[in-house]
Amino acid sequence: MKIRIVLLLSLLAISCKKETNPETEKPQIVSKDTIEVSEKPEQEAQKNDTVVISTKHKINKIVCDLDGDKLNEIVEIVRSTLSGKSGLRITYGNGKKTDYLGLGNDVLKQGFDEIDWVGIFEKAPKNEIYYNNVNDEGEIIGEEDVKEEDKIKLPNDGIFIHADESCGGGIIYLKNGKYEWIQQE
Repeated sequence: MKIRIVLLLSLLAISCKKETNPETEKPQIVSKDTIEVSEKPEQEAQKNDTVVISTKHKINKIVCDLDGDKLNEIVEIVRSTLSGKSGLRITYGNGKKTDYLGLGNDVLKQGFDEIDWVGIFEKAPKNEIYYNNVNDEGEIIGEEDVKEEDKIKLPNDGIFIHADESCGGGIIYLKNGKYEWIQQE
């Protein structure tokens, strides 16, 4: 009988003891997305910047396959807490790469460094034909005025950004691993 009581007490003591296993117990980490940004490309000094999802934009996230690997990228409109400017965070489907456009840095040499003006944010589907519809004089041109060799059939999905109630915007897409811009109005 004494053995049973000792055994029972031992079992109770063991079952009440909190067991920890470092392999299964993971600390709770609040993740912040930090990026390295420099004011000028030639500067070696980098600043840490945190980005947050933009709440200014009604639609701030799209899913598309920019690189054609059949894995969807997540494209989000985010805001820099350092500069206060918005931009795009492109997280690749393979999880190995994240790119940022804007956030206070010139977007593809288009003369803007943030995208607060964007009212339309959507996927530009692959295999659609697009062209720059503004000529060198800044006039809007029709498809009949565009040479066939200047028309671009998107090999993969792109990102369409456009001002909501006015002219202006474009399509961002990948060509040979580099981001390109197609002017739309």
